[in-house]
Amino acid sequence: MVEYIVIEDAARFRAACEALAAGTGPVAVDVERASGFRYSQRAYLIQVFRRDAGVFLFDPITIEDFSPLQEAIGGTEWVFHAASQDLPSLRERGLEPPVIFDTELGSRLLGHERVGLGAVVEQTLGITLAKAHSAADWSTRPLPASWLEYAGLDVEHLVDVRDVLVAELDEQGKTEFARQEFQAVLDREPKPPRDDPWRRLSGLHTVRGRRSLAVARSLWQAREDYAREQDVAPGRLVPDRALVAAVLADPASKQALAGVKEFNGRASRTQLDRWWNAIVEGRESTDLPADRVPSDTLPPPRAWADRNPDADRRLKAARPAVEARAEELRMPTENLLTPETLRRVAWAPPAEITSEAIGAALAELGARPWQIEQTAQVIADSFVASVNDDPDAAEATS
Repeated sequence: MVEYIVIEDAARFRAACEALAAGTGPVAVDVERASGFRYSQRAYLIQVFRRDAGVFLFDPITIEDFSPLQEAIGGTEWVFHAASQDLPSLRERGLEPPVIFDTELGSRLLGHERVGLGAVVEQTLGITLAKAHSAADWSTRPLPASWLEYAGLDVEHLVDVRDVLVAELDEQGKTEFARQEFQAVLDREPKPPRDDPWRRLSGLHTVRGRRSLAVARSLWQAREDYAREQDVAPGRLVPDRALVAAVLADPASKQALAGVKEFNGRASRTQLDRWWNAIVEGRESTDLPADRVPSDTLPPPRAWADRNPDADRRLKAARPAVEARAEELRMPTENLLTPETLRRVAWAPPAEITSEAIGAALAELGARPWQIEQTAQVIADSFVASVNDDPDAAEATS
C-alpha cells in the first residue's frame, strides 16, 4: 500500500510545486469538500497528479498561499472528473486552469452508460476503485490513511483515462464537441444569488399566509446566520422540516416551541432563544413577503395543450426528432441539447422558422455552436411540420 502524506508545511509545499513544474503532460486535479457537514463549500483537500512527478495531497487549511502551485501547473491542461463541482473551490484559493479536460463530460458525449469516476476508470483502464469515502467529512483532522489512499487514487489514474477518452472522441468525430463543452464549463459564470433563498425551504408549500411566511423567512435567516458562524451545514443544526413544523405549530411561547415534538435537530433546544426570537421577529415584521413571487419558469409541459397549444405541438414534434438525433450521435439527449433549452425555444420561437433563426435563438439560450449545428435544422423542420399537422391551421389556409 502506498503511503499518502498530506502536505501542510511551507518547505514540503515548495518541493511539491517544483516537482510538479518539472513533470510532464497534463495535470489531474481533484478537490475534497465537506458538503453536508460544513456551511462553506471550501476545499479541505486538494489532490494533484502529474506524470514524472507523482501524487500530491495539499491541505488548504494550513497552506494559505497557493500561488506557487498555480505558477507550477498554470500553463498546462488540467484534467478533472466533473470539473464544475471543483472549480469554485479551487478559484477560492486562487487556482485557475487555462484549459480543462473533463472525464465525466467526455464520457457522456461518448455515450457511456455509467459516468461516475469508478465506472469510467473501470471501463477505460480495467481498474476498480473503491468509493467508500466519497461522502466523508473531509474537514476531519487528522485525515485517516484509508481516506488519503482514496483521495490519491482519485487523481492517479485520471490522465490515463483522459488519454483513452481523447482517442475515443477522435474516433467518433467528437473532439470539437468536447472542446466546446469543456470551454463552456470553464467560462460559466456563477449563478447569481436568489432574491428569496428562504423560499427553497423543503415543505414551505404547506405554509399559508404572508405572516407565517415572514416567520419562516426569519427562522431560515436565523439558522443561516448561525450555520455560517459555526461553519456547519444548516440542515445539521435544524432540518428544514423542523423549521416548517415550528411555523405550522404557531407556538404561543418559548416553552410551547420547546414542546413541539417535530421541532428537532442538534441545535433545536440548545439555541432555543435564537429560534424564539426569530419567530417573534417574523411576527412583528412590517415587510411581509408575497404569497407568490414572479418567475420566468415555464409551465409544466402537461399544461401546454391548454395554455399554449401551438407551443405544445411544436414541443411534441421537436422532442422526438432531437432524441433521434442524439441517438444517431450516440449520446444522451440532454448533452446534445438540454430539455429546458428546447422547451424555451418551443414556447417562444423566433418569428421566422428557419434554421438560422432557430440557431440564433438557441445561441441566445446558451447552446454551443456544435449543438446548434446538430439541432437547429432538426428543430426548424419539426416546428414547420407541427403547423402542417394542426387541423385548425390547415383549415384556415384551405
